Amino acid sequence: MPRLLQTVSALLLAVVASTGFASEPVAFDQQDDRLVISVGNEPFAEYVFRDEKIPRPYFAHVKAPGSVQVTRSHPPVEGTDRTDHATMHPGIWLAFGDLDGADFWRNKARIEHVRFTNSPTGGPGKGEFIEEKRYLREDGSEICRERFRCVIIPRAGGRLLVWDSTFTGKRPFTFGDQEEMGLGMRVATPLSEVERGRLLDSEGRTGAEAIWSYAARWCDYSGTIDGRPVGMTLMSHPENFRESWLHARNYGFVAANPFGRKAMNKGPASQVTVEPGESLQLRFAVWIHSGNGGDPESIASAYDDFVTLTQASDTK
Repeated sequence: MPRLLQTVSALLLAVVASTGFASEPVAFDQQDDRLVISVGNEPFAEYVFRDEKIPRPYFAHVKAPGSVQVTRSHPPVEGTDRTDHATMHPGIWLAFGDLDGADFWRNKARIEHVRFTNSPTGGPGKGEFIEEKRYLREDGSEICRERFRCVIIPRAGGRLLVWDSTFTGKRPFTFGDQEEMGLGMRVATPLSEVERGRLLDSEGRTGAEAIWSYAARWCDYSGTIDGRPVGMTLMSHPENFRESWLHARNYGFVAANPFGRKAMNKGPASQVTVEPGESLQLRFAVWIHSGNGGDPESIASAYDDFVTLTQASDTK
């Protein structure tokens, strides 16, 4: 293992030991098109990196402790789920409606899995993989590449999925201004606001109408499934190049968007250009919780741990 990665791993383990994290083992089963991820003796999620119908990687079938699924069924179940945006909202995903003029959100352009730069590695209290992706226009030409580092940490009350992406290119490329930009998640139908789920952000705003277009450190979707309190919290890192505005909908969707300034009625159109030799880093997390893990105090504590972990393990 390179010395830098050894140092990073040691720092991360030191942070984990000093916080409220659990020692449950994280394990990966690598298949031809996906990683099947478990925590302890329970299924946690599938990371699908090749799909004939959805031309971008995503997490699906995400489960809170107790094996309760908190993302919408993929594909949606007719008669049980809302079936809108079936291929656009598979679970948890990063995509952009305007990246150098190409639309990766609506599945018109392709985000291609290139390789895992290290084998997915599990173990007590932590699982991690690093993936290289490339962003291709509809004609197949390359816009940029993404280095995606994912860390999964079992924690008291839930699991923390840390998302760290760095973008580089051989030519200049520009992130445009739309609502549909950034990290998105679609919760299980019973958790949606229209099904009496709770939508709450870090500033105390509740409901999609009050939350839409405002910036917040985190935004939580919670409710009850089979009598068990569960939910997911979308988090944005305070050291991203800009705060993230929330694109929230009452049917169970929310995205953290640092690009849509005009789309969110917060100023002139945003154009974020990355030049050759430069990079743009975006860091987010999703807190997948059960029991009292959805209490505002528990969410705030998980957010603090997310920030601490990413500072300790920053490899940019």
